[in-house]
Amino acid sequence: MKFTIPRGASTAPPAANSRSSTVRANSTPHGTTASIVRTAHQRPTRRQTASAARRTARAVFAVVVAAAALGWGAAPASAHNNAVGSSPAADSVVTEQPELFSVTTSDLLLDLGGTGSSAAMIVTGPAGAPLFYGDGCATVSGATIETAAQLGPAGQYRVIWQAVSTDGHSISDEFTFDWKPAPGQSLADGAATAPSCGIEADASTTDATTDAGSSAASESPLSTVAWIGAALGAVVLAVAVTLLILRQKRRR
Repeated sequence: MKFTIPRGASTAPPAANSRSSTVRANSTPHGTTASIVRTAHQRPTRRQTASAARRTARAVFAVVVAAAALGWGAAPASAHNNAVGSSPAADSVVTEQPELFSVTTSDLLLDLGGTGSSAAMIVTGPAGAPLFYGDGCATVSGATIETAAQLGPAGQYRVIWQAVSTDGHSISDEFTFDWKPAPGQSLADGAATAPSCGIEADASTTDATTDAGSSAASESPLSTVAWIGAALGAVVLAVAVTLLILRQKRRR
């Protein structure tokens, strides 16, 4: 048996599914369709995402640089040595000529050149009209700086010292003691000018100034290298954080 399809009739199946889909779409709860459309319109573009990433990277970079400046700037200061003992002891009473005058610090001292030229120790007294005693030569042994000197008349004496800390910074301090020589102690004649190791006392003032300048110059390169290293570390860290943020944004 044959069936004849009238002309003009559609061969497509009824659009029941299309109708039901339309009904379901239109019968969603009130506001849902608008919310979906609004959310779609509010999704950030690639340009907005890149701009946000750049702002975040700049903020992170600023924080890293500030932290590096504070952290690395304060680290050297906290690393300075400090005196933990001396001979004679500070504020003590001495009755016999000391064999050596020494100061021990909390960490090793730098001995630039291995000759003790980066350290200095001067013994002066008595108070009121002080003279200088010793030859001005100081030696560095580990964490200790020392010098030899013979004291003069009784009175209060002062020991002034300077050395180079392990971080390259110059450190200095002083202490006093009372000299009350026992009977039979030989006394030395002091010099009117500060001594300089290996140089006569009358020419020591200029040389002492030169030595102080040499010590400051020797510590300057070390400080500069430490600062440059800290700055480079901050830049590398900031770049790494920036790349990580941009990579995460692209994945999203």
